[in-house]
Amino acid sequence: MSIIKIEDIAFVRFSAPNLTEMRLFLTQFGLSCFDGLDGRLYAKGRDGSPFAHVTEHGDPAFLGLGLRAESISDLQLLAEAESVAMEDATTPGGGKVVRLTDPDGVLVEVVAGQTFEPPEQPGTDMLRNDAALKPRQRSSVRLAAGPAHVIRLGHCVLNVGEFRTSEHWYKDRFGFITSDEIEARPGTSMGAFMRCDRGDIPTDHHTLFLAQLPSGKGFNHAAFEVASFDDLMLGHNHLKSANRTPAWGVGRHILGSQIFDYWKDPWGHELEHWTDGDLFNADDGSNKATVQDLLAVQWGPPHPIFAGKFAPSPKVAGFIMALSVRFKRLFRRSPQGAPA
Repeated sequence: MSIIKIEDIAFVRFSAPNLTEMRLFLTQFGLSCFDGLDGRLYAKGRDGSPFAHVTEHGDPAFLGLGLRAESISDLQLLAEAESVAMEDATTPGGGKVVRLTDPDGVLVEVVAGQTFEPPEQPGTDMLRNDAALKPRQRSSVRLAAGPAHVIRLGHCVLNVGEFRTSEHWYKDRFGFITSDEIEARPGTSMGAFMRCDRGDIPTDHHTLFLAQLPSGKGFNHAAFEVASFDDLMLGHNHLKSANRTPAWGVGRHILGSQIFDYWKDPWGHELEHWTDGDLFNADDGSNKATVQDLLAVQWGPPHPIFAGKFAPSPKVAGFIMALSVRFKRLFRRSPQGAPA
């Protein structure tokens, strides 16, 4: 039984040496930027939430993520269970906040009671003709060039030091449900896509993905939902014309099913545009999946680790990941300093 059940991810935090350059990138990415009273740069989508991305001045770094609790009373339960204070939030939207630190030292801010604005409607996706149905008749498709219309922050992916430790920490506090657990080799789990538990209300296939990778702990990427497939492709062209750095895409994932397009901000942090993802409720259970499922695509370019001339096969990649997980578990020590 978890302490509370969060309803969604709220925001991601970064620092960067040039807020003007960050503003330009985020605007080209499709977010709406504004200056906070605290000197930080805030950016939001069109769902009405106060902000989804915040940057302060400093060396390039990922600083943490925010999760949204369903109520201030839930937030108070969390504060009491963790023996920390519930404070007034000084960020846009106000409300209350509880600040925690996960097992890898990542700041996790849990917020509730924020003031939302009315959502902005980007316009419904146009009627589409296919071989079976042709609802669009006597009209043409004419798309306006420009940035994608980012609606909301959808999920964050963290590279963790020890998967099971981090998995228990996040599930015990926030009620996450595993959608797909990734096995590097049979019996050796190295990560999980986890969704919010909102009962019979369908939620994104994952709000948080924890992955224990050979590269070590740290930020992997944050993903922002856009209005539609056409909108994602318009955003792709816009970022390409602005000479931004692509990371991976366009394609369709297997796990989660999203159509994806990854880009790097000016300091190398990956942000994803996505659309058309899976939704599940609490009754839909959990599954096991492989590294091949994780990194392969239904269509689109291969994952960058498989794209080079000397790229490993998915089987070899899984073996390396499994070896890394087992090695770390072998030498992981208990709090008393004895081998675990």
